[in-house]
Amino acid sequence: MKRLMNLRPSKQSLFFLGLLPFVLVALLYLGASEVRLAANPDDKLLPSMSSFAEAIDRMALTPSKRTGEYLFVEDTVSSLERLGLGVLISAVLALLMGIPLGFIPFVRAGLSPFVAAFSMVPPMAILPILFIIFGMGELAKVALIVIGVTPLIVRDLQQRVMEIPVEQLIKAQTLGGTSWSIVLRVVLPQIFPRLLDAVRLTMGTAWIFLISAEAISATEGLGYRIFLVRRYLSMDVILPYVAWITFLAFLFDYLLKRFTYKVFPWYDAGKEQS
Repeated sequence: MKRLMNLRPSKQSLFFLGLLPFVLVALLYLGASEVRLAANPDDKLLPSMSSFAEAIDRMALTPSKRTGEYLFVEDTVSSLERLGLGVLISAVLALLMGIPLGFIPFVRAGLSPFVAAFSMVPPMAILPILFIIFGMGELAKVALIVIGVTPLIVRDLQQRVMEIPVEQLIKAQTLGGTSWSIVLRVVLPQIFPRLLDAVRLTMGTAWIFLISAEAISATEGLGYRIFLVRRYLSMDVILPYVAWITFLAFLFDYLLKRFTYKVFPWYDAGKEQS
């Protein structure tokens, strides 16, 4: 008899099993919403589907009477610009710091404790400091993402560099490789897909810092809009915005994962597909 752990779902089963939790949550929401609206038609906690449609039409398909812009599009573009810039700066800094920390013992001895300690600083606690130093503009929001995400990626890359088999490094040295050439031809090709993986896994954290910064100081953005309309208990706006943020995060995760495995097919070898 086959053990449960050795059974593998077919493609159809994978699709059905992946879709099932979403359908169950949707049905649960529809049932709860119907019960609350039957008791109180003005209830705002669990709006009906028609309320969502009206809110989406108002925010995404109808220009603002004040600015003439589509608020949903404006919020999405503003948030993605901040997120993209923050994550890009974090990835570059992590690459520049993670490889020396993992590859050069003297650098690791000098900086590793500092990076480890810095990664424990709660980024939200220093947000007021960032606003004082960088002002209330875009720079402080991007800085919060960079400060919150970079130490996580740096420590992960450092660990991945240290896990490179010593035999490879010794063989490269016996072939005449210098430290610099070994970094370029041995370390970097192996670390780059792991950098993309680390970025993908920290995207959720980056979204948290982005939404938090926009909630405190912004005039547009997905986080700003959610915290603006909460004053009026506009769940018909908040829930679609939350669903949109979730979809964007899932889409970026999927695209980054596919890109990594497409460009570095060896990195996918032997891994469980999901």
